[in-house]
Amino acid sequence: MLRNTLIALLFFTVQVSAEIKVQDSRGERTLPEVPVRVAALNWDIAEQVLELGVTPVAMPDISEYNKWVVKPAVPESVEDIGTRMEPNMARLEQLKPDVIIIGSPQVDLTERLEKIAPVLYYHTYKQEPGNVDRSIKHFHQMGHALGKADVAKQKVEEMYAKIEAMKAKLDKRYPETKPKVAAFRFASTTTIYLYGDNSSTQEALRLLGFEMALPQPSTQWGVTQKRVKELYGIGDGLALYFKPFNQEAELEKSVMWNAMPFVKNNKVHSVEPVWNYGGAMSLLHVADALTNSLLALAPDSGE
Repeated sequence: MLRNTLIALLFFTVQVSAEIKVQDSRGERTLPEVPVRVAALNWDIAEQVLELGVTPVAMPDISEYNKWVVKPAVPESVEDIGTRMEPNMARLEQLKPDVIIIGSPQVDLTERLEKIAPVLYYHTYKQEPGNVDRSIKHFHQMGHALGKADVAKQKVEEMYAKIEAMKAKLDKRYPETKPKVAAFRFASTTTIYLYGDNSSTQEALRLLGFEMALPQPSTQWGVTQKRVKELYGIGDGLALYFKPFNQEAELEKSVMWNAMPFVKNNKVHSVEPVWNYGGAMSLLHVADALTNSLLALAPDSGE
């Protein structure tokens, strides 16, 4: 009897000691142990899990991720679980994840998902300012939850050091006053999404030493929809547009586009695909992509 009691107490002690307290956007949560099998149901979540050195068992829309997000690369072992808005619940249950990590697009699915595994929810992109700060905070919280707190800390420190090195390179190529920059995505040949306050794009440009040519107010996603003709206000500044954009050939034939000062003066450049609505490390990827385009436009670039 005593032996059985001791065994039961030992089992309970081990079980309790394995539990970890973690934080998400709802507050403190308890996980039975450090999760190994992770399902990441939003792109910004998947990006951060991968950056922490954890390969998720599942994530959504991998083919589209490879077009729009690109970095970090998704290992072939990761299973595509359907769309971000409607993940395949049956398949997700079969994969037996230890934890399911979601973003705001999946919050309405929380109750159903919790029947499969514990859920962590990180709500980064909000109307109020602070998207970049929240992304970094959530990266640290995810790092703790996945037993990768040291990795998260090191990654963030390295990120800022790398961006500072990019700035130093740009300072040499733009020795005089830096031009102002407008950064945007095309919705069509006549409409754009212009990045402004509360975007990782504006923060990356700020860290690189550049100001916005067309400042925009803070929004949930850091973008404001505009007509292409409003880009005329860039004046002597630089215009940078993020890929992918499948209508570039049509755009180049546009009379309005070709009348823009930055087009006439060769002060426009594309930016390689990167996700402007991602997690902490997307700030680094955005800064890197912007740096490459800014170097290409530098006065002595020779390009």
